[in-house]
Amino acid sequence: MKIIHISDIHLTIPGEEMGGLDPHARFARALADVANHHADAERLVITGDLAHWGEVDAYEALKSALEGARIPVRLMIGNHDNRANFLKVFDSHPADANGYVNYAETLNGTRMIYLDSVGHKTHAGHFCSQRRTWLDAELANAERARIFLHHNPMPVGLPAEDKIALVRADRAAFKALLETHSARIDYIHFGHVHAPIHGRFAGIPFASVPSTGNQSLPDMTETEVLTGAPLEPAFFVLLIDGDDTTIHQIPFAWDGPVMTSGTGWDDWAKPNMTAAE
Repeated sequence: MKIIHISDIHLTIPGEEMGGLDPHARFARALADVANHHADAERLVITGDLAHWGEVDAYEALKSALEGARIPVRLMIGNHDNRANFLKVFDSHPADANGYVNYAETLNGTRMIYLDSVGHKTHAGHFCSQRRTWLDAELANAERARIFLHHNPMPVGLPAEDKIALVRADRAAFKALLETHSARIDYIHFGHVHAPIHGRFAGIPFASVPSTGNQSLPDMTETEVLTGAPLEPAFFVLLIDGDDTTIHQIPFAWDGPVMTSGTGWDDWAKPNMTAAE
């Protein structure tokens, strides 16, 4: 199956910029690229930071932007989001018994698990005991699972970024839960760091997707300040076959030159040279 993974769209009240960019225009280009090239995808998953300042009007703009989408959309919240405002606008959106935006579905034999890792007035991630109990039950009843959330649940080697990862106490408990169920978890997907980072955590492969806005610059020595730049945005296309996963990064906003070449040996020959040479 094919899954589109988008994150950190940071929508504002229409007309307001975010980081010197128009986040609505960037998001619209991403959606257009998905519609034009990936209409066969089974889900479009957006892993949080839907609205930069969490305003109702920003969520209303998101709701309008998604109207008519031919691919089923799955939304999550991030640290820039306001849970109450999100649920006010998306009033039929699923949530768990404790009001967290945790929900799941089974797709082609895989339990797709969408997590709420948001704390109160903090940019760091939180996943309390109530949420862990919910996730434990989901994983215990799944033959195969794939987890999506906003925050990186592990440190990624960027000290400033890691200050706003899942907080240390919740991280240890979350990792222990993952280790208990690692044999049935195929992948962990998240956003938050505005960069493509890949690895393994608790024995499970993970990948973070770039933002549709500004991208972070990997500074492995800076401990306090987050650094970023208006680099090319991207989203991921996940190609999933059982427990095998291939991830393509799609630079949807690139409008520069595109070069083409054939795949035969002679197609790459130096000009004025024969194949024999």
